[in-house]
Amino acid sequence: MDTLIPAPVSASPAPAEDFAVTAATAVHATDDAAPVAEHLAEVLRAGTGHPVPVLAGPAPGGAIALVLDAAAVPHPEGYRLSVTSRSVTLTGSTPAGLFAGVQTLRQLLPARAGTEWVVAGGEVRDQPRFAHRGAMLDVSRHFYTVAEVKRFIDQIAQYKLNVLHLHLTDDQGWRIEIRSWPRLATHGGSTQVGGGTGGHYTQEEYRDLVAYAASRHVTVIPEIDVPGHTTAALASYPELNADGVAPELFTARGNATGFSSLATGKEVTYRFVEDVLREVAALTPGEYLHLGTDETHATPEEGRLEFIDRVLPIVARLGKSVIGWHELLRSPGLPVSAVPQYWGRESSDPLMAAAVARGNRVLLSPAHKVYLDMKYDLSTPIGYKWAGCIDVADIYDWDPGTYMDGVPETAVLGVEGPLWSETLTSYADVEYMAFPRLAALAEVTWSPWSTHDWPGFAARLAAHGPRWEAQEVNFCRSPQIAWST
Repeated sequence: MDTLIPAPVSASPAPAEDFAVTAATAVHATDDAAPVAEHLAEVLRAGTGHPVPVLAGPAPGGAIALVLDAAAVPHPEGYRLSVTSRSVTLTGSTPAGLFAGVQTLRQLLPARAGTEWVVAGGEVRDQPRFAHRGAMLDVSRHFYTVAEVKRFIDQIAQYKLNVLHLHLTDDQGWRIEIRSWPRLATHGGSTQVGGGTGGHYTQEEYRDLVAYAASRHVTVIPEIDVPGHTTAALASYPELNADGVAPELFTARGNATGFSSLATGKEVTYRFVEDVLREVAALTPGEYLHLGTDETHATPEEGRLEFIDRVLPIVARLGKSVIGWHELLRSPGLPVSAVPQYWGRESSDPLMAAAVARGNRVLLSPAHKVYLDMKYDLSTPIGYKWAGCIDVADIYDWDPGTYMDGVPETAVLGVEGPLWSETLTSYADVEYMAFPRLAALAEVTWSPWSTHDWPGFAARLAAHGPRWEAQEVNFCRSPQIAWST
């Protein structure tokens, strides 16, 4: 149990109580726990070749039992895992808690198939520190297929991250089908950075991604970035431009931003925004819509204020709450349900502190701590360095609960690691920039601060290298870690 990531609240190893998975092993679960039980059984079947059936009813000796018991585990994402030589019992108050416990159980198994599969004995008691533990994937600058996004969902879920923020639209590409404005996807999504083919998700494909994420207890938050970052939309529909003339599609390399804007003085703009948000909201059952609202350098301030004032009620009518990058706070009168996402590099921001004082909760994504598109060091072949080079220790070595002046831990909804894709031309690049750093982010967001210990974490992380090798993850072998073989 000394290699678990994220570190649990408590773990009591019992080496004499290891549990062997055999051809007779079954997983027992009640109806509500059955989908999580099937997920676990799939993992065990793939690793052992054993049948591992999922059965209802009480578990006999030699079985793995998944139990829902809110009295025993009151936290909705908490769990208790007990492993003896006779049985394995995983208890949670909800399926989400059981799923988190399954990810811990997986780490107690061997890294590779074909070895003797034994679950390390002992007991783990655990629950998360923050509710929102997220990763953002930018599919706009470079497009990733449905299969690749599903792989990313599986990878983040293994480390108990529970939010996938999909950056669906930007200057370089519009990636989701909007049936009332079809050229957004067919024209605006037809290319990407460097002039590649691009692509988009049909509504059926997007709905499938959302359902797949839900099966891994990951919530998808879609981002439609407005009123800036909109060249793909402006090129698709000239009426959205102030002069009525469509620009060329934008495919330039580099990280140029802030040069585009919807025409905030035109009524067609608000009809467009309402249509888009209505269709996206209908496809996305989660609580939030992310509106971007950052880097609006090309939008006159008066127009930006009018735009926010008119769009926020649209979101409310759709039954959703708004997340926006922290520039959203420049608009007065935001509802307390709005969530600013801070990407700055300062530990003090008066607008953030004022929002918290009014009752808003916040997301933290400080660029110099968790931007996963930053280089590990100056030799990293991809990525940027404008926020500094970020290696594993940099992501690990900060406390979200005390990071910002005037933002106590109780006001922090959670933490998110954005992965912008201007330089990431393949999914292998995504993996290289995400891992091992996402494992450090997972521990920062899940584990109690009392467990925070860089030498201990680095030693635990080293043992995950063989797991990633077995899963064919293209991870970066950071020199900060003495990787296991």
